[in-house]
Amino acid sequence: MRPDLDLRKLRYFVAVADELNFRRAAEVLMIAQPVLSRQIRAFEDEIGLQLFVRDTRGTELTEQGQLLHREAEGLLASAAAVRRRVAVAARGESVFTVGFMPGLVVTEAVRAFRRTNPEVEMQVMRTGWDDQVRVLHDGRADVSYLRRPFDAAGLSTESLFSEPRVVMLPSDHELATAEGVLLSDLTAEQLLQDPAAVPEWAAAAAEMRRRRGSARAAHRTVEEKLELVAVGQGIAIFPLSTARFYRRADVRFVPVTDLPPTEVHLGWERGRTSRLIHEFVATVRDVNRPPT
Repeated sequence: MRPDLDLRKLRYFVAVADELNFRRAAEVLMIAQPVLSRQIRAFEDEIGLQLFVRDTRGTELTEQGQLLHREAEGLLASAAAVRRRVAVAARGESVFTVGFMPGLVVTEAVRAFRRTNPEVEMQVMRTGWDDQVRVLHDGRADVSYLRRPFDAAGLSTESLFSEPRVVMLPSDHELATAEGVLLSDLTAEQLLQDPAAVPEWAAAAAEMRRRRGSARAAHRTVEEKLELVAVGQGIAIFPLSTARFYRRADVRFVPVTDLPPTEVHLGWERGRTSRLIHEFVATVRDVNRPPT
């Protein structure tokens, strides 16, 4: 019977598979190269598979190694999530972490919550499109302010508000002084973000790829996107609150009038029985209640 996967050796394997170079992988892992080589050989022996081909031209993954590499990220992420959930359970309800997307201000809700729970240590965590939901599933955040689109599987959510979407343009762009634009006015531009964040862009992105070839890689942070917008390398479509929060002189924002508003939700992992989560949700409801 084959032994279970050794997660430490699996991490070593992933480092080598990412680098395809034992010396660089050893540097990343901060271990000696001979130790890494021995661990990889032992790992191959344990699972009964050759994972790498080593010759004078370098290091390459075998077919079996490629398959394991594709699966390994999910395995390691699941193991890390279990460790984080155990840590969350161990700390009890003495710490409460709120995730939030760029442009969203959670100060009022956090202050109101602290007034009724002064014994709780409050933490906040900025998230992005790729991890706004993940921080809930892996236990890094207890609740998170989410922007659509997001995968709601396994979550409980509460709708908070919606807001218009605007396009970020360099201040000298011909459309920068317009009162509003249509999405079709922007199809000649390079979108500097994952099209999944702007689902309506899909058709425009397909046309752009047909005319220009493959698109540039999406850029992760708001700040990086705005730097590239400012120098004329592309555009970004943001919720209005994000555009206002990151206002700068060399970038203008213009409403995209045919895009529906984006929705903001509060989310938490379904099935978690936490007094603090229920109290925070109630606090957010009070903070966001319209004045009478």
